[in-house]
Amino acid sequence: MGGRYLVLSDVHRREWVPAAAGELIKEHSLDAVVLLGDITHFGPPQFAEEFIRELSVKCYAVPGNCDPLGTEACIKSVGTSLHGVKMQIDGRTWGGLGGSNPSIFRTPFEMPEEEIARRLEPVMEPGMILVLHNPAYGTFDTTFSGKHVGSTAVAEVIERCKPSVVLSGHIHEDRGVELKDGVWYMNPGAAKDHYAGMMELGDEVKLTLLDL
Repeated sequence: MGGRYLVLSDVHRREWVPAAAGELIKEHSLDAVVLLGDITHFGPPQFAEEFIRELSVKCYAVPGNCDPLGTEACIKSVGTSLHGVKMQIDGRTWGGLGGSNPSIFRTPFEMPEEEIARRLEPVMEPGMILVLHNPAYGTFDTTFSGKHVGSTAVAEVIERCKPSVVLSGHIHEDRGVELKDGVWYMNPGAAKDHYAGMMELGDEVKLTLLDL
């Protein structure tokens, strides 16, 4: 019931990231990559396929709000999509959801809070690993202006179901690791800004921020 994972988010079509990720995978003897979305930068969807293939390890991913229609299919062609599903991975239940709540930018993959709640409910269970692009309201969701922009639906579902780990990205500037109300949270930071994270799952959870 364990594994060691490189956690990446917000690549935004930086072609140098797979090579840098490969160095971290070797250095830390990691088993797979967890990719939290915004792989592309408003397209093309095929970049996600090329990116995951270049990682050369197992990849579990969700699309982000800047990933256009067709990105999930490209993820599935070479990796495992966790968008709107749950499954057993290395002896634990994982599930996820991509996209984001509505923003002022009107990006390609945004959903109203009601839809986020509807899509998350079937994948949730206590103690799971929850893989998101959009953070929960109030946790790693603070913009440079000091505004909280996370999803209230995500926060409510987490409060009810108590996963063991919540991974999210989206807000590049609010990077960190926190244990709150028995739930571990991590925003690894934006890969495009040379940031990443590591998740180690064993008898205990260990989340570590890394430079990419």
